[in-house]
Amino acid sequence: MALTPSQRISLKKEIADRLQQESYPLIDATLKEFDLPTSEEWSGEKHDYLLEMLKSSPDQILIDLASHVGFNFEETVTPSLVAPAFWQNGMLRVFLSHLAVHKVKAAKLQEAFLEFGISCFVAHTDIEPTATWQTEIETALATCDALIALLHPGFHASDWTDQEIGFAMGRGLPIFSVRVGEDPYGFIGRFQAFNAKGKETETLVREIFDAFRKNKQTEQRMSEVLVGMFEHSRTFAEAKFRIGLLEDIKAWRPTFSSRLLAAIDANSQISGSWGVPERAMALVKKWKK
Repeated sequence: MALTPSQRISLKKEIADRLQQESYPLIDATLKEFDLPTSEEWSGEKHDYLLEMLKSSPDQILIDLASHVGFNFEETVTPSLVAPAFWQNGMLRVFLSHLAVHKVKAAKLQEAFLEFGISCFVAHTDIEPTATWQTEIETALATCDALIALLHPGFHASDWTDQEIGFAMGRGLPIFSVRVGEDPYGFIGRFQAFNAKGKETETLVREIFDAFRKNKQTEQRMSEVLVGMFEHSRTFAEAKFRIGLLEDIKAWRPTFSSRLLAAIDANSQISGSWGVPERAMALVKKWKK
């Protein structure tokens, strides 16, 4: 089938995002199996290398390779360039799977996650009354970057929550579970779990954010999100909080350094926040080594 430019871009991004977690020998072996070029002279990042090698790939090879790395083209790629309105621009997209009776807890988590650059879809707050709710849920599942399952008692008995997890597993997304009275079960028992018992919402959110920051499938996206948030800091306090988040990231692109330096010059809330410009320059120096 012939792909649209939008679909080709989507597939290249998904392939690069997933394959960059592997070693260069395995990446090259995979590319060769799909009759794609490789290079022994590359000195940049794996993600950029993959995009370059995929540049002239035939449509069907892109589809087949995407399937190989766990991305189902038929189910997940849509021709629309318009992001669903329920996602916050420039943030990591996370589907919060929960029981309807616990929508208040889910909404609190949704609000707290925003501070860390994570936009959550909570079905019972994000679906407009006039929208077809099943379609909205499917759209959220097809466009999210990860899923969090809030395991309250009765979670496993719900057909909907199990289907949501199955959808996310089919896409190969990272899935985290949160114990809120029920233990992980079945396939989700092998995913990273968090214990919410006795924890404040902010503490739990920070723990999950740290997991996204370190997870091989989300660390690069999380780094990109945090750099963007820092650039658009609206107050001195925001700039100080966000530089702290940047100091702990594990994935760094060379372009981040120039963006941080430009943000110091362009954003008075960054340049005027005590100690922040110095910390940003120290971060640039650290990653230059």
